[in-house]
Amino acid sequence: MVVTESIRHASADAGWMAVTAAEAERRLSAKGIQLTLGGEPTVVPVEPEGAEWSVAADGPTKLRYARRLAAELQRRVWPGSTLMYCPGKRYDGEVNPRWALRLITGLDGTPLVPWPQQAPASSPADQAAPLPLPAKRAEDFLHGIGKALGHEVHPLRLKDPLDPSSKIWAVPLSHSTPTEEEPDLPEGWQAARWPLAKPLRELLPASGPAGLRLPLQHFPEGVLRQVLTLEVSRNGWNLFLPPLPRQPLEQLLHLIAEASAGWSQPELSGVLPSDLDGCWNVLGLTADPGVLEVNLPVCHGWADYNFWIRTLSEASEAVGLRSWKQLGERQEGTGGGNHLLWGGPSLETNPFFSRPAWLVAILRFWQRHPSLSYLFGNSSVGPASQAPRLDEGSASSLDLLLAHRAIESLPEGDQRILISETLRHLHADRSGNTHRSEISFDKFWNPAWAAGCQGLIEFRAIETLPDPDWTAAIALLWSALAAHLLDPAHRPSRLEPFGERLHDAMQLPQAIWSDLQAVLDLLARDGLVLEPEPFRAIWEWRFPLLLKWEQEGARLEIRRALEPWPLLCDTPVQGGNTSRFVDSSLQRLELKANTAFLQSCSLRLNGRELPLGDGWLGLRYRHSRLYPSLHPCVDPHLPLRLEISGLASAPARFELGAEGSERITFEPVAVPQAGDSAAEGDGPEPNHDWSPQAPPWPAPSAGLRTLDLRLG
Repeated sequence: MVVTESIRHASADAGWMAVTAAEAERRLSAKGIQLTLGGEPTVVPVEPEGAEWSVAADGPTKLRYARRLAAELQRRVWPGSTLMYCPGKRYDGEVNPRWALRLITGLDGTPLVPWPQQAPASSPADQAAPLPLPAKRAEDFLHGIGKALGHEVHPLRLKDPLDPSSKIWAVPLSHSTPTEEEPDLPEGWQAARWPLAKPLRELLPASGPAGLRLPLQHFPEGVLRQVLTLEVSRNGWNLFLPPLPRQPLEQLLHLIAEASAGWSQPELSGVLPSDLDGCWNVLGLTADPGVLEVNLPVCHGWADYNFWIRTLSEASEAVGLRSWKQLGERQEGTGGGNHLLWGGPSLETNPFFSRPAWLVAILRFWQRHPSLSYLFGNSSVGPASQAPRLDEGSASSLDLLLAHRAIESLPEGDQRILISETLRHLHADRSGNTHRSEISFDKFWNPAWAAGCQGLIEFRAIETLPDPDWTAAIALLWSALAAHLLDPAHRPSRLEPFGERLHDAMQLPQAIWSDLQAVLDLLARDGLVLEPEPFRAIWEWRFPLLLKWEQEGARLEIRRALEPWPLLCDTPVQGGNTSRFVDSSLQRLELKANTAFLQSCSLRLNGRELPLGDGWLGLRYRHSRLYPSLHPCVDPHLPLRLEISGLASAPARFELGAEGSERITFEPVAVPQAGDSAAEGDGPEPNHDWSPQAPPWPAPSAGLRTLDLRLG
């Protein structure tokens, strides 16, 4: 895809981020590389209600929110841009394709089409809102379009079984160009008749615009299935544009804009063509399960990306949307991703096609630093997640070794086919799904898929975060690493064999922070300084502190940790399909005790002593009972009751998950004192769960950090 110059200069963004971004992009440019960025952030309402904001892709309010957000972005960034309602992806179990709104403008931000309705009013009388095209003028409007194209058109009147008051006209109108494969195609615009019997002149009884519901099963043979559809209803008027290449579509849009003068601006829908020669900027808003996804336009570097992330945050807030959810006391992400994409200004200048050794270095570096996989994503990690790492997917270590050796030995030059055919089959989850991979090559060079040949590398282990500073910092970290790995001396020569450590210690917050700190130190020594504050803030948010206890120099901290949830077998769902489920009933905590605590205190969990070892321990427990789940016979371990003793003062007691409590942290529990009625037998029995009940919990296996309460 060809793209234009940056819409923002780095100097417009003050601070250390802009300085580091400029240095990273200077190094890339010195090697002839212009790295473009793309993003897919997600937003939800301030008060999300209903299945459309939890599990379903669509619902009664999502499209309305999308239109409001599109209008706000038009007002702030692209005034006069063209908005189209397009059919999106279709998934098994869903009747219709999901919808997608597309905002389209020229490369420099100028409007694609000069809509007369958006021109400044010349007098106060002109400021009154124009009325929609009336049904009695519809055929005149269509004949005017045909005349401007040099053809007589033949509008066919159709009925809508879902809305008898709507008036619909279908006009077979096509454009074609002869090719080597089809030399007999007519040149230019063509109009045709649609001889359809009156009983059949009815739309299909499905939701969506009229152009997606035409009875095309009765369309005449030998005529291109390109139909301009006009719908006039009580809600306004809509034109469904026939599927056309870019230039004929632009010509048709200009004619529609001219002919619509005097009436309100029509809503547009249709199939947007691929912009292969890169003449447009496009921003998308799409329906996705539980969220509204925003597909950012191509960004020419970090400054552009930063601008769009901040603009989207402000525009979303203005229409009642945001990039996080409030769940009780806990602030969570939207539940959707914020995948970051790398590409180039065009396929001819794509930086990855001709630099296979650099690409392998990137893949190895990401695998060697699990913090890049685990810190910025959501709570679902591991092999069953939406973004499994290289060493969590379908590929064996031998296959990865062979692949990386082969690719890095390729000579410079266009190696897109060999790179794709080697990596695409290895970057997949254990079911073979190439989309579910931390670093996906689905859109790199895959001719089997309509959108598969874009030269894009997609980093999927990134979640939408509540602070745009955090999101900008992640993109900057990615760009800095791309520049750092240009130097062959900085490139790792092999993958790291983590073994059991990956799903043991590397799921604990302390290990993840230590690994990221090593990455930041590495970049700082190379002159690419990234301040730790935004990353530490992400870490604090991702791994909330559940308990901080300190007395006489002894200190204990407990944080939420990560837990890879196991994949269950396919489960039937409504509609006769199956769905993937994971067992999310397991949770993990991290316990950190200092030397003074280890020397002077002991810790009991549910009446049994916890072996703290050197003071750093992971604790896996069953949080809830789900159906379906693994090991349904294992009961939940809540509430978790901690008792700290050993100092001169009375023991300190804390409880997590007490019945009836909505707190997500450990709550203090009063210790009965001498003289209390309960302690002297004049009241309820004391809570025996605090009393020593069994031998100490078994320590983790040698070399591991996590104690599993299911093992007793």
